[in-house]
Amino acid sequence: MAKPSIPQMASSSSIISSTANDNHLSLVSDTQLLFQSIGSFQNLPEVSIKKSFFSDMIRDLLKVDHIERGRVSCSLTVTPHVTNAYGTLHGGAVAIVAELVAMACARTIVDDDKDLFLGELAMSYLSSAGLNVELEVDGCIVRSSRNIMVASVEFRIKETKKVVYTARATFYIMPLANL
Repeated sequence: MAKPSIPQMASSSSIISSTANDNHLSLVSDTQLLFQSIGSFQNLPEVSIKKSFFSDMIRDLLKVDHIERGRVSCSLTVTPHVTNAYGTLHGGAVAIVAELVAMACARTIVDDDKDLFLGELAMSYLSSAGLNVELEVDGCIVRSSRNIMVASVEFRIKETKKVVYTARATFYIMPLANL
């Protein structure tokens, strides 16, 4: 009984590799078309390259309604620059707002001489908020100890009071190093 020769095995593996490569190129092409259809390959304006662009953009969306110890309430109107391809508030924008509001809640309790480190941010996207919808964003501290603080943030549609997004942020409280 003769063993298969190495050249025969190489030729069959090169056919498989050629087919896999063609499939890969097809998938890459399809993915590029998807990104182009949603505008991902458009050139970014020069202003968007500055260091604090995203923080400034999101902060401009929020209008503070009420602040007290452990609680912060804000209003947010969904504008076109923070929507996704479906015309609803982008999930990343929801997460950034949740982090900002949770941090603001924590800062109403923790002194400025201590650093806060975001250890966890858990999001629940229950529904969506469309363009020009006004949201109420309410944050509160649900647990506070010497080293850990947990904040909860809810996003409600102002008109119907329907909860569309929720978040929970865990902060670690660290004293500043004395150098």
